[in-house]
Amino acid sequence: MADIRFDNRVAIVTGAGAGLGRSHALGLAARGAKVVVNDLGVGRDGSGSSSVAAEAVVEEIRSMGGDAMAHGCDVSDEEGVIDMVAQAVAAWGRVDIVVNNAGILRDKTFAKMEMADFRKVVDVHLIGSANVAHACWPIMREQKYGRIVFTTSASGMYGNFGQSNYGAAKAAMIGLMNVLHLEGARDNIRVNTLAPTAATRMTQELLPAEAAALLAPETITPGLLYLVSEDAPGRVILGAGAGSFAQTRIYETHGVTLLDEENTPEAVAARFNEISDDTGQEELTDAFSQTRKYALNAAKARGLKLDWE
Repeated sequence: MADIRFDNRVAIVTGAGAGLGRSHALGLAARGAKVVVNDLGVGRDGSGSSSVAAEAVVEEIRSMGGDAMAHGCDVSDEEGVIDMVAQAVAAWGRVDIVVNNAGILRDKTFAKMEMADFRKVVDVHLIGSANVAHACWPIMREQKYGRIVFTTSASGMYGNFGQSNYGAAKAAMIGLMNVLHLEGARDNIRVNTLAPTAATRMTQELLPAEAAALLAPETITPGLLYLVSEDAPGRVILGAGAGSFAQTRIYETHGVTLLDEENTPEAVAARFNEISDDTGQEELTDAFSQTRKYALNAAKARGLKLDWE
């Protein structure tokens, strides 16, 4: 298999001053990409700001012969993001790759959480990711090439106590990916989601030292580099950590069809085990696939034939 390279490609990596973002930026640069190192330089909770971390990563890239620039916009600030993208285009003429990695934590149980903290986390993760993708979208459509990765989390896919804001924002990454995958396909814009587990400042208090040593960010970046490569897949949720990679898929069971007077809450309760049976479950590729499935199930139950068959 040919080496994966990013020569003449321009990448924007958000939250690239440390941890996963830094690793991703260095990995892209090492394989030829010009990189915008975006980092606001905030604390884990989004407070403060500093350009020191982003500039340090830029210097690392330049010291290994690469080309990079720093930009310190808050990704939840649309005007700042537009300026960042404009600077990348002014310097290098295009944007090929977007890695949405920036994030903050403001953990509390839902009962104790202020809604301002809920909104801020959603603003950075969800609105921030949408801002960067949206600013780059017309460029990618015009050049008929783009690779976008959103960053989700096990907290969003499976839940994690005390992270309702973070979990909601990270689950939203999957919905955003699904739609942009469909809308970008004709213009060769491929959209995927990375679900990393790494030892970073976001998780440093949660991991035993032995596990942290295994879960270095550098063990995840190879998966990210594949997701933004020329031959990248589309609409993939790639789990990654400690050199392990797995694909997460959302499946729907075959289910049951309840008609007319049989369609009651009691019938749903009585047949819930059958509804939940994963025999014959399938992965649906868009929202209309579910509509089609249910209509065909009902038509079959009534002895009708639809043109969709």
